Amino acid sequence: MFFRQILHEDLGCASYVIADGGEAAVVDPKWRIEDYLELAHEHDFRIRHVLETHNHADHLSGHGRLAAATGATLHVSAQAGAEHDHEPLEEGTALELGDARITAVRTPGHRPEHLAFVVEDRSREEVPWLLLTGDSLFVGDVARPDLAVEPEEGARGLHRSLDRLLEHEDFVEVWPGHVGGSLCGGAGMSEKPGSTIGFERRFNPLLRLDEGAFVRELVTSPQPQPPNFERIVALNRGPLVTETVSLEPLAPAGAKALLDAGAVLVDGREPREFDAIHVPGSLSVTQTHSGAGTRAAWVVEADDDVVVLAASDADAVTLARNLEAIGFRNLNGFVAGGIAAWQAAGLKTESTPAIDPAELARRLHARDVTVLDVREDDEWEEGHVEGSLHVPYHELRDGVPADLPRGEPLAVACSAGNRSSLAASLLRRAGLENVIHVTDGGVEDLLKGSSKPEAN
Repeated sequence: MFFRQILHEDLGCASYVIADGGEAAVVDPKWRIEDYLELAHEHDFRIRHVLETHNHADHLSGHGRLAAATGATLHVSAQAGAEHDHEPLEEGTALELGDARITAVRTPGHRPEHLAFVVEDRSREEVPWLLLTGDSLFVGDVARPDLAVEPEEGARGLHRSLDRLLEHEDFVEVWPGHVGGSLCGGAGMSEKPGSTIGFERRFNPLLRLDEGAFVRELVTSPQPQPPNFERIVALNRGPLVTETVSLEPLAPAGAKALLDAGAVLVDGREPREFDAIHVPGSLSVTQTHSGAGTRAAWVVEADDDVVVLAASDADAVTLARNLEAIGFRNLNGFVAGGIAAWQAAGLKTESTPAIDPAELARRLHARDVTVLDVREDDEWEEGHVEGSLHVPYHELRDGVPADLPRGEPLAVACSAGNRSSLAASLLRRAGLENVIHVTDGGVEDLLKGSSKPEAN
């Protein structure tokens, strides 16, 4: 039996290919399907089936593209409400590929229609070998329960589903639908690609809780939901999306005309490069950290016209495809030649002052700057610089909050420089002039530094 995990690095999403007897199934395919087609060619099998664990809320599925490219049959939970042609999956539905057998197991919680898949290789023995857990059990964590139902209801359902998964023997391998960095779990999610039932039973702290404590842990201080989640679910449930958006290279003058007409420019370069020079009004969504698509979804409307710019034309195409994977369909093209071409065309640019945490510490001691902490609420509560202001970066999408100072320098900081770069660009776009970006580190560096300002 052939088995392979395929990751979408930007979103932390995992998909799987299972093949035997010249036939293959793809589970939870990502939007870009080239990896699956290349594997089929290299290993001489046909992709005959596509299975989904659930209606994904964080990425556009590649099931429509795979069906169009290969003629594969789609298999979706009978409870998913899918509006496209598919074979419904119920508890115990089995699919056989040579000696491989894939069996659906109902595991509601993250979403009511959620399924896990038990995989057997009967050429070895007719016992479960692999468990594709989707968005139920992760490595070191469990799925969030608040994306489709009332959080407590979802948490209780998830607890019962996890009990079912833990009935398997310790040697059964766990292959989740996400690795660390995804918004579908919590901070405990590991970047390790797989695990075993035995390891999770012993070391996953959430699996040691009784139902009451488990529910309290999952529903207390829930993470905010990106505004594109419902749109992505609707796209995945609805008529099949079978084609990628055509990405056109744009001359700077053509790109500027689109921006003047209301398009948003998303810039994927490294924060220091963006700070040094950028197009006025553009948004810094750096590709040097994963989650670029997710950060963009927080601050750009899904139906907005979008133009992208990056360090190279190839990087620009990658950025655009990552945006497409989280539901952006109005991608107007990329600035061919990037910022250098924009400058060569004589078009206006601007810059944002940038400092590192050490320089910020010096300025704080001199009391000539105020810190704007744009991390999430739970990060702020764990520790922050005394006297700093707090607004999570995605709450800046609608403009400058009334309580932010206008007449003194405002140093925008997060933990690494990626979210703060986006926040600073949002503030600049909204017309705030006194913005300084803290890059190459952030708040944690101030709190652990020997000359750190006092922290709450």
